Amino acid sequence: MSEAAKTEKPSPIKALGGALVLAAGAWYYFGGGLEQHAAHEMGKIEQQVAADSIAQYEIAKRSGSAMDACVHAGATAAAFLQAKDEAGFARWKATEKADCAAAGLPGQ
Repeated sequence: MSEAAKTEKPSPIKALGGALVLAAGAWYYFGGGLEQHAAHEMGKIEQQVAADSIAQYEIAKRSGSAMDACVHAGATAAAFLQAKDEAGFARWKATEKADCAAAGLPGQ
């Protein structure tokens, strides 16, 4: 390798491109891009947990006892609370109250 090739400076375009890539990576990591992505994914997971809880409730309602339905309605309400879905939570609390009353637990 010649002496001139060893001391050759990077072109300004390559240096600028590298700096832009580093800046974009830093912004994404420190500027909230990663947090927004994580929050979005967490919301999807919470909604899936609520949907799974509904499926479990339906099985308990069809095949279990009145107490099973009461317990699973409460668990489903809790899943909607965790998902920060106020309307879903209110719906399932009403379902829990009715199912628990049917199981002989008045005042739930």
